Amino acid sequence: MFTKLRMLPLTLLADSVSHAFGAELPSNLDNVRRFTESYVLALWHNRLYIYTAAAVVVGIWFALNLVLKKKKVVTPVSPWRYQTTETTEKKKYPVKEKVEHVSGVKIFYGSQTGTAKGFAKELAEDVKNLGLISEVIDLKDYDPDDRLSDECTSKAVCVFLLATYTDGKPTETAEWFCKWLEEASTDFRYGKTYLKGLRYTVFGLGNSVYTDHYNTVAKCVDKWLWILSGSRVLTRGDGDNNVAKSRHGSVQADFQAWKGRLLTRLQALARGEKKKCSGQCKNGTCKSKKKKKQQTGAAGDIAGDTGKCSSEQKQHSSEEELVESSSDAESSGEEEPGHGSVIDMEDLGNVMNRIKKVKKNEDGEERQKVKLSKMSNGKIPVVEEEERREMITPALRDALTKQGYKLIGSHSGVKLCRWTKSMLRGRGGCYKHTFYGIESHRCMEATPSLACANKCVFCWRHHTNPVGTEWRWKMDPAEKILLEAVENHQSMIKQFRGVPGVRPERYEEGLAVKHCALSLVGEPIMYPEINAFLRLLHQQRISSFLVTNAQFPDEIRNLVPVTQLYVSVDASTKDSLKRIDRPLFKDFWQRFLDSLRALGEKQQRTVYRLTLVKAWNVDELKAYSELIALGQPDFIEVKGVTYCGESSASNLTMANVPWHEEVIFFVQQLANLLPDYEIACEHEHSNCLLLAHHKFKVDGEWWTWIDYERFQELVQGHEESGGAASTFSAADYMAKTPSWAVFGANARGFDPSDTRFQRKNKAKDISGC
Repeated sequence: MFTKLRMLPLTLLADSVSHAFGAELPSNLDNVRRFTESYVLALWHNRLYIYTAAAVVVGIWFALNLVLKKKKVVTPVSPWRYQTTETTEKKKYPVKEKVEHVSGVKIFYGSQTGTAKGFAKELAEDVKNLGLISEVIDLKDYDPDDRLSDECTSKAVCVFLLATYTDGKPTETAEWFCKWLEEASTDFRYGKTYLKGLRYTVFGLGNSVYTDHYNTVAKCVDKWLWILSGSRVLTRGDGDNNVAKSRHGSVQADFQAWKGRLLTRLQALARGEKKKCSGQCKNGTCKSKKKKKQQTGAAGDIAGDTGKCSSEQKQHSSEEELVESSSDAESSGEEEPGHGSVIDMEDLGNVMNRIKKVKKNEDGEERQKVKLSKMSNGKIPVVEEEERREMITPALRDALTKQGYKLIGSHSGVKLCRWTKSMLRGRGGCYKHTFYGIESHRCMEATPSLACANKCVFCWRHHTNPVGTEWRWKMDPAEKILLEAVENHQSMIKQFRGVPGVRPERYEEGLAVKHCALSLVGEPIMYPEINAFLRLLHQQRISSFLVTNAQFPDEIRNLVPVTQLYVSVDASTKDSLKRIDRPLFKDFWQRFLDSLRALGEKQQRTVYRLTLVKAWNVDELKAYSELIALGQPDFIEVKGVTYCGESSASNLTMANVPWHEEVIFFVQQLANLLPDYEIACEHEHSNCLLLAHHKFKVDGEWWTWIDYERFQELVQGHEESGGAASTFSAADYMAKTPSWAVFGANARGFDPSDTRFQRKNKAKDISGC
């Protein structure tokens, strides 16, 4: 039935043909109809074969067309009869795709005072000049947990410029980065290959005077990155602020030398060179002549790597330190040893020889130091001066000059005090005028040594001066220092000629120096010829007021007579002294106590100078009284700290400056603990009070002032006798204190012969002295 239905269309087609032609065709054509019907039916029955044959034919046609197209070569017709040589070369030698070996340089910095930041910007400019992309990143804005691992695949070179801050700690901006990196280096969850592929180098900024934590942060970061499989492109650089031991004379020069090597290395990396010698050595072994020199330098870095990263990492062996301090840049193309590998016994002898050589060189340097304690009568051992470096580097000279210093030679300076200017105009003198009768307009503020052994939080100079524990620099003669100091002082005084308000008589008096305050900056007593300098002052009838930070007890004992000798007592306990003064000596507390004892042995006038820092040292009354009993000074100056503006090197703020009433309250409490002392004078403007020993109170009146002419006679007699004459005492040259200078007077320490000048909108006195 189904078959009949399918054939029905064909039957109808045959019938329609026969009917169309039936009227015209004869009957004998019936056979045509039957033939047509049978033909159509045959096609239908064999349709499957027909379809298959058609598909095969079409497939063969497409296949032939494809084969013919591939074999067909189309030769373009050039409109030019002759082709250029460049076009021909391009056809012969196809251009390969350029491979990028260095995508850029990322420069990370952790800075407290801005030095590392300045270095980072300088390096970025030099990198751009090489044609490389550079980016400067402050570590405080960088999250290592999210981003540091990305640097492993970015083909960038990471440069870390890191300063070491107080007690070997990182700066505030780099604190989180260092903490995270240290934890990652010991956390098994990160693994030892977490930073595999990271290319990096480190430069540290520190001061070798702090032997316990010199460039600790840079050393630790370098180690932690290496532990996490980072690859060094250049050995760590150490910038040293100690010009005496800096390899190139200053931290700036150290950076310039290291930067030159880094830029050369970056150029090589950008060219795809993996070896410093461009891989042209025979048998794959580098025979560079510089190899030994580089290895010796690396050993030197290792020998000096005494930084304390953490309590666990202190116990790394010397072998591990050697491996960690090597770099692929300075290993002359040799592969860096695998992590956890050991040193070959054949190489151990060479390693030990290098370390011994470095140690021998350091011992040689130690023998060349000038020991301050060995000086006698202003004379010091003969040392090769040409081998020493100048204390004042070019950068330091620029910084101090901007602050108004007149620098003398290589380590001295003079500056005009604000009270000198004030008294020239008749606007009042400093607290020394009120307490001791100094004529402020005739006082020269100077120092023969810009270096200091402390880095006090309230330093007036924001730590721009160098630091050190002994004299390591070139030394200028005392005669030159005094001559140029007086000349520079007079030159600054002459600038006030004709200035409105300057009193003519005081201007003329100011040109003749009568007093010298050796308290400008630094530690004057460090200068090996300090005794010779003091003698020269006295020969020119210039009184001497010398301030020391109580870290050189032997030098205090060896001092010749001084008009008035000060010791800064900034704290009364070991912990608070370390926190406030930040001394360089390890035995700073013992030196401090011994200095107070040495002061007590002096016969001339002695002074304790207490600087009150609110919330730091104002609650230590009992401890202060014990220190006063130890040194038995003639006078105790108690002064509120002077705020010198915001500084990245100190966290001191205006909140730490006590009000004058708070200083008075502190002094009154302290006086109650000292039966031999009493408040004698006050200088409200300087926020300062004076406690004096009862021996200076004669018949109920204070004699805290100084008879300067009498002192000059006494010291001259002492010198002429070669010290054989009996030593004179403070009582021999004291003078009566005027009533206006005594504590409780209405003038509150202001000389009535001058005119008080009040600044407008001045809520709190922070002027200091």
